[in-house]
Amino acid sequence: MSNFICPICGEKLLTKDKSLSCKKNHSFDKSKSGYVNLLLSQQIKAKHHGDDKLMVKSRQAFLDKGFYNLLLKAICEILKEYTKNEFKILDAGCGECWYTANIYESLLKQNIKTIMFAIDISKDALAFGAKRNREIELAVASVFKLPVAANYCDMLLSVFAPFSEDEFKRVLKKDGILIRVFPLEKHLMRLKAVVYDNPYENEIELSELNGFKIIDKREIKGVIHLSSNEDIKNLFTMTPYYYKTSSEDQKKLHSLGMLETETEFGILVYRKK
Repeated sequence: MSNFICPICGEKLLTKDKSLSCKKNHSFDKSKSGYVNLLLSQQIKAKHHGDDKLMVKSRQAFLDKGFYNLLLKAICEILKEYTKNEFKILDAGCGECWYTANIYESLLKQNIKTIMFAIDISKDALAFGAKRNREIELAVASVFKLPVAANYCDMLLSVFAPFSEDEFKRVLKKDGILIRVFPLEKHLMRLKAVVYDNPYENEIELSELNGFKIIDKREIKGVIHLSSNEDIKNLFTMTPYYYKTSSEDQKKLHSLGMLETETEFGILVYRKK
């Protein structure tokens, strides 16, 4: 039995060899790497969507070196506090699954066995993510149209991902937990100061969500030391800034061999009412 439902009719999907199918005979083949594409063509018009290979490879190389381990540790501590055995946990916007897989393994080490599954709109991201842990079921899908049954999830993660209040509320059980991770105002300011003449702080718009109650707030702040141009470029390329920055401004990073910059993350924990 899959954790996903058919995006066409909403029926449960069953695993059959290398595909998923529902009782109405809608069928979806798994890719060679192991994820399944449940994103219908009418749900999105763009031919290529989500993070591309360059952004995904940069993120994988950067995160695998442990630069964001401080954040990962904080997320794992929160999950340990709120998670129970057999919890169904959805990572909505998982990227290449660095957080997803590490969280899953961290819980296992604490003798907490969960059912973890994840979606992302990028095929390139999931092709990388599928290699991290075969126990995590992956699907190409949009957070704004989750192929997940109502009231199915015990917990939902949203780590630097698009946010759909209505869909998250729909798929979470009553008293289900939503964990949202986002950059704070001064996150990576010293990196932006190198690239931009007038670097700006991130805008933070956080309010109570309809149908949810905030039960925990945390701020994770630190400094990372990048000692190679490769690491600096990977950090910049994995962010949304990369495709919004002129080639002239990007060149400012080309000869930079060392960078120290702040990292500032916010974590909000909600409970569904």
